[in-house]
Amino acid sequence: MASVEPRMASGSDASVEPRMASGSDASVEPPMGSGSDALADPCGTACLDGAADSYVALDLETTGLSFKKEKIIEIGALKVQGGKVTDRFHSLVDPRRALSQEIVRLTGLTDGQLAGQPGIEAVIGELVDFCEELPLLGHRIQFDYSFLKKAAVDQKIVWERDGIDTLFLCRVFMPKEEKKNLGDACGFFQIETGGSHRALADAEAAHRLYQVLKARYGGAEPGRFTAKKLICKVKREQPATKRQKQRLQELLKCHRIETSVQIDYLTRNEASRLTDVILAQRGRGEEP
Repeated sequence: MASVEPRMASGSDASVEPRMASGSDASVEPPMGSGSDALADPCGTACLDGAADSYVALDLETTGLSFKKEKIIEIGALKVQGGKVTDRFHSLVDPRRALSQEIVRLTGLTDGQLAGQPGIEAVIGELVDFCEELPLLGHRIQFDYSFLKKAAVDQKIVWERDGIDTLFLCRVFMPKEEKKNLGDACGFFQIETGGSHRALADAEAAHRLYQVLKARYGGAEPGRFTAKKLICKVKREQPATKRQKQRLQELLKCHRIETSVQIDYLTRNEASRLTDVILAQRGRGEEP
């Protein structure tokens, strides 16, 4: 039996596998404004009053870069009040698909470690409760928030948040020639970290980085350290229909394709994309 893993892209991207990376060090970055406003306000909104000293430092590990197509595999969060860590949240998440070799190499996580862990639908409510009304902090926090906002919307949870981006702060205060991913930024400021590309360790690193930046530069430029509105517009995904799942099963059986994707958990869009990829690569096969 063939062991072909159908790609879940569509349109012009159907033959291109998305580059896999995690939130804090991913090299593809979302827009942070334009023109003269890009540094002044990366989220496109006015600053809140006062430099933030209470927040939830957050990091995710994911199967890839697109929050619309990829999945969360690990969540790490620290509740910080008055600059001190008061609580921690950690969960592995079953993506219900096989990890790429790049993600296994990058994070050290394996399919075996994630199998049987709760799905994101069982975790997102707990995380929302953990965060309370505190702003979120992270290195490229918009990346993490986008994944979490989608998970919340899919569970009919309203979750609007303000955020603090340590990557933005590094761009402001570090020399231009220095690398500004989380690991290199911590190295530049001589901050000890507990490794990288694991969610809780990276959340801790972002928290320590923020505190160092605020101590050095917050007095002169407190406005840089205020939380700003995070914006992510996403629609709720509907589960795949019975007919979509049946058709997929028929195609997989007809073409003798093995897949790690758990069909029962696909959304309508995911089922449609996967069906299209199989049809494009293998054809219709025998009619049921």
